[in-house]
Amino acid sequence: MKPLPIWFVTLLLALTAYFLHHRGTTDHVPPSRPLSEMPVQFGPWRGEDQPIAQEALDVLGKGIFLNRIYLPETAGSDNPQLQAPVSLFIGYFPTQRTGSTIHSPQNCLPGAGWTFDSSGVTTVPSPSGKDLEVGDYVVSNGPAKMEILYWYQTQGKAIASDYRAKLQLMADSIRSSRSDAALVRVITPIRKGESRDVARNRAKAFTQNFLPILPLYVPN
Repeated sequence: MKPLPIWFVTLLLALTAYFLHHRGTTDHVPPSRPLSEMPVQFGPWRGEDQPIAQEALDVLGKGIFLNRIYLPETAGSDNPQLQAPVSLFIGYFPTQRTGSTIHSPQNCLPGAGWTFDSSGVTTVPSPSGKDLEVGDYVVSNGPAKMEILYWYQTQGKAIASDYRAKLQLMADSIRSSRSDAALVRVITPIRKGESRDVARNRAKAFTQNFLPILPLYVPN
């Protein structure tokens, strides 16, 4: 899956913002727990909050953000899934009627020397028994490579596509007077001598730890 042209994404964002701004009703915002209360311990991983620079917050807009690096407490284990850290970012927007819409990772991930090597989709088993379809990227900066899983979480649905997420936003706004949604992103390094499959499986294994409780923070 190739990244969408920047002009198309920009047009879709503009149309979505215009629609939400001019729709006459008020958004219904379901109750949820603060992202800051997300557990710092998931299985063998323990998280440390990472600050987000003010210039990045200015770009992200009026959302609620969690940015953590989870370190495996069993580093040195023979299990390859426990030999590297995993970064978790969640950007939750209770409403997108104020002009702040979710920033596409296809536009903000490449930067500071990072470029896309590949993009596509993969699946992550979920507690419901139905696999989640998520975006699956590799980015690189010189010899450094990272495996990235991301998706938009909206009313209990996981959406890997930027344009489908915007269309879903408009549909949900009409049907249920809701425009709340979140971007969920999981990153782990592809270590030297390590295959991409190993890094991808590590990201998936970590993701499965928080999926059961995600609706507490990003309501269905």
